[in-house]
Amino acid sequence: MRIMFILCVLKTNICLFLQVLRQFVRHESDTVGSLVLERSMNRVQLLGRVGQDPIMRQVDGKNPVTIFSLATNEMWRTGESEATQGGDISQKTTWHRISVFRPGLRDITYQYVKRGARLYVEGKIDYGEYTDKNNVRRQATTIIADNVIFLSDGSMKEKV
Repeated sequence: MRIMFILCVLKTNICLFLQVLRQFVRHESDTVGSLVLERSMNRVQLLGRVGQDPIMRQVDGKNPVTIFSLATNEMWRTGESEATQGGDISQKTTWHRISVFRPGLRDITYQYVKRGARLYVEGKIDYGEYTDKNNVRRQATTIIADNVIFLSDGSMKEKV
C-alpha cells in the first residue's frame, strides 16, 4: 500500500513538473506587443493528520464547502552534533485550514474524513480577509484542496 502511494505521489510530481516546465517555456504567441505573458504556479502538498471532523458550510446561497484542519509536523535534532544520536528531538506542529469546493470530493471528504485520519492533500494556497463577529477585520490562510488521498481511517492504530 505504501509503495503504491509513493509511486502515485512520484507520478503526480513528475506530471506536475512537466506541466510547470511547459508553462514556463515562452513562445512567440505568448507576447502581446511588448508585454510578455508569464505563467506562475500556486501549488501545495501536505501530508498530515486531521485535527477535527469536517464541517460543511454554505454561505449566502453560494456553493457549499467542506472545511477541516490538518496538522503537519516538522522534527529535528538539536544538540552538539546533529549527525550523531545525541541531542534532543524538537518538533513543531503547523495547523492548516483545508477547504474542499469540488462537488464529488467535497461530499466524500465530508462523509468519510474523521479526526485523526492520515491524509495527503494537494491544492493551492489562498489568502483572504473576513470581518469577525466583533466587526474586526481578520486575515485567513486557507488551502483550497483539489485532491485528497485517504491514507488511514481515524483510528490511531497505524503509527508511522
